[in-house]
Amino acid sequence: MHPPLNQAAHLIHQADALVITAGAGMGVDSGLPDFRGTTGFWRAYPALARAQLHFEDIACPDTFARDPLLAWGFYGHRLQMYRSVQPHAGFAILQRWAQRMPLGAHGFTSNVDGAFQRAGFAELDVHECHGSIHWLQCTEPCGPAIWPADDFEPEVDAASCRLMNAPPRCPQCGALARPNVLMFGDATWLPERTARQAQRTRSWLAGIRRPVVVELGAGTAIPSVRMFGDHLRHHHGARLVRINLREPAVKDPADVGLALGALEALQRLDELLQNLNLADND
Repeated sequence: MHPPLNQAAHLIHQADALVITAGAGMGVDSGLPDFRGTTGFWRAYPALARAQLHFEDIACPDTFARDPLLAWGFYGHRLQMYRSVQPHAGFAILQRWAQRMPLGAHGFTSNVDGAFQRAGFAELDVHECHGSIHWLQCTEPCGPAIWPADDFEPEVDAASCRLMNAPPRCPQCGALARPNVLMFGDATWLPERTARQAQRTRSWLAGIRRPVVVELGAGTAIPSVRMFGDHLRHHHGARLVRINLREPAVKDPADVGLALGALEALQRLDELLQNLNLADND
């Protein structure tokens, strides 16, 4: 018996709507690197370790102005990686849960990898609060337009973390393009696509009554995901199932924290939920 798992399964089973909130830990089970702390980041990008560049040094608009081939080496490598990685089986489990919910599901994620959409979730049903690497924008920017990155095939020298082919350009003015991702110290990010997703989520939230938040791999270092979950708890009466291997603690005893990885927790909860659903049909 595992009382917290059972409690979490009952919270999900009793809900009329599922809110999936996800941070970087959600992607680890798909094989994505863990950027937690300088050590994890530099392990993934040794060229940046040699240059003593931290995540916030490379993931900022200034790098595109100062050294565009280095900036696109970093983001081009990530774009290649996210295109090639298959979302893990936990995404399919979440889709099944969503389909059984009377009022369906929406997602909220700080990840820019597009994994939810690749796993079959509708684009507007996932609020990507930091944008998506699969969309581009002008670095100037010359206007509000963004466009898919589908036609850009980066060629990256992994040893130096530098782009070897031509970087993408804005189709309107010819200036350097960048990912439509919210970076550190970013005054030029174009948020319109994310704003449309947010409006869709707000409209959906207005009609739900007994939501449950399943939070996956969202830590405290960048608290965007946790803050959204807190908003739902305080303003929509949501219960919280927090799945986090390192930081599982919850404040309210009616909520549940599970010190597990995302995939393992979802698989174990899914088994319990199948039993609960069978009991309903007896």
